[in-house]
Amino acid sequence: MTAAQSSGGSTVRLMVLGRRLRDLRVAAGKSFEDAAVVLDVAPLTIRRMELAKGKWKLPYVKTLLEEYGVPADEARTFLALVRDANQPGWWHRYRDALPTWFSGYVSLEEEASLIRAYEPHYIPGLLQTEEYATTVLRAGLHDAEEEVERRVAVRMQRQQLLTTAEPPELWVVMDETVFRRPMVPVDVMRSQIDRIIEVTEQLPNVKLQVLPFGICAHEGMYGAFHIFRFPHEEISDIAYVENLVGAVYLDEYDDVTNFQEALDRLCAHALPVQRTGEFLGAIRKEL
Repeated sequence: MTAAQSSGGSTVRLMVLGRRLRDLRVAAGKSFEDAAVVLDVAPLTIRRMELAKGKWKLPYVKTLLEEYGVPADEARTFLALVRDANQPGWWHRYRDALPTWFSGYVSLEEEASLIRAYEPHYIPGLLQTEEYATTVLRAGLHDAEEEVERRVAVRMQRQQLLTTAEPPELWVVMDETVFRRPMVPVDVMRSQIDRIIEVTEQLPNVKLQVLPFGICAHEGMYGAFHIFRFPHEEISDIAYVENLVGAVYLDEYDDVTNFQEALDRLCAHALPVQRTGEFLGAIRKEL
């Protein structure tokens, strides 16, 4: 799966519905080809629907449910869920400022019950202060000030996720380099450290570990990555890896397991969660 394949709606909810649609097809004894004939489309279209690639057409879904013999009440409920999943997320209004491949990330973030990450270069977006976000985005986008402001607005709104009624658990391992590299003015970094200490003390769903300089070679040297877990049996964990021109989303078991095991080892090498505030406080005094 790639972010470019995501619609403006809920990627995760469409994935759940896609797997349910697949189960209904199989239970009805229909092949991709059988379903495709009913809609007068290529079998690939059915496969893409079941993989949640792109926005679903309600008439297609309604016809398939009838073909699969789904009872009317169940079909109405299914179609209502499709309508809801097709609705653009709040981030859709910022689509002019966000890369196409990143909308998928925001959708996964919104639906996750657990977000784990390794960050060797930057404070994660969910923990950034407005000043820190503005500084690092301005450096990357140069003179596009309006675009910087809109991307900062997205990051600030994303952070509301951590204080919702049922927030995800955020567990991040950050390299000590993140706090030492002078990529932002000293006063901005001090405020940023204060923010992290405050969040980790006040929000029990946020855990942070710091990987100190003393740990030399480690698996995180390949770069940053994130792992999403969801409160749905139908959806396996998804690993996210970003690069200069886009991002890759991995949901194959062996691929994701490699990232999970690497992150487990990084957690074991990093300072315990209980020492985060003390360690960051010491760094702040040195700035």
